[in-house]
Amino acid sequence: MTTWQDDEKVDEYVARVGRLAARQAGEAALVEALPVSVERVLDLGCGDGRLAALVLEARPDAREAVAFDRSPPMLDLARQRFAGDDRVRVGAHDLVEPLPAGVLGAFDVIVSGFAIHHLEDDRKRALLGEVAALLAPGGVFANLEVVLCPTPELQAAFYDAIGRPGGDPEDRLAPVEPQLGWMRSAGLEQVDCFWKWRGFALLVGQAPA
Repeated sequence: MTTWQDDEKVDEYVARVGRLAARQAGEAALVEALPVSVERVLDLGCGDGRLAALVLEARPDAREAVAFDRSPPMLDLARQRFAGDDRVRVGAHDLVEPLPAGVLGAFDVIVSGFAIHHLEDDRKRALLGEVAALLAPGGVFANLEVVLCPTPELQAAFYDAIGRPGGDPEDRLAPVEPQLGWMRSAGLEQVDCFWKWRGFALLVGQAPA
């Protein structure tokens, strides 16, 4: 079985998902959820850096972006994307481990794209607490995510629609509603599912002002 450490899986994912109209719609919704003013951005499970780049394009006055991933092939792609952009720092970090909060500082925006669903539910909940602690007052967390569909039939139809019959054995999917509850329990406010298409969803919350 190939994993996210393998070039083959990463290349297939980047080529397939980048073409999905649903992903582009979710990214457009994420941009709408951004604060008007953004100085610092954190991208968790950054992959090839697509979401960090999206935020920097939408908020060109941002002065710094930090992007983490655990996959060496993905990190290579992210470093290629941001080569020459001194605002962006790309580094290795596995989200199964606590975020290095003491050295990161506060962020106006924390985003994640199709990454957190690889974690077990207990780690998802702990990570949300770490995210809330890293947000500046009024900062926004936007998670463009793969979620569990309400029925096995709908799940199978979703997998077929995205060109991945049977899904990914590394997925640990959770439904939308529990995840919104975990975000609220972590201390985030104005929590909602801003957008959804089958098994894709944009889950957004805000740090208290």
